[in-house]
Amino acid sequence: MMKKSGYFQKTGCIALDSRGISHEAIVLNIEGVRYAIRRADLTRAVAGRVCVQIEALVRNWQYYLGHVAGLAQISASGRALNIDIFSIGEYTVSLRTLRAVLYGKERFAVIVKIPEQKEYPPIRKVPYDQQRLEAAV
Repeated sequence: MMKKSGYFQKTGCIALDSRGISHEAIVLNIEGVRYAIRRADLTRAVAGRVCVQIEALVRNWQYYLGHVAGLAQISASGRALNIDIFSIGEYTVSLRTLRAVLYGKERFAVIVKIPEQKEYPPIRKVPYDQQRLEAAV
């Protein structure tokens, strides 16, 4: 079962990168930690199947883009944006609600955590024509 873990929000904040260039940032709040995606990168990702960076968002008098914290890309079905935060896990958001946030129709888009898959031991398949030997003790 998927669990709500955060939200996307278009705040209109302007953040500076490491070179001092300002970018409009879309804020992600995942499990209480704030991240940012550059708006130009996010619109490119929504339009096509491109992988974009998620950066840490730091506030010290103004907003700054920090280190790369994860990656985001469109799912294989084309209905969601999958987010991989390196230190935390994998998340997803509906592409329909994300577009509504980008175009100003909605204020928030809910982010949910993708449950981790359990790893099962490999199943040893015995060929059909293989003989079985019985052991007598």
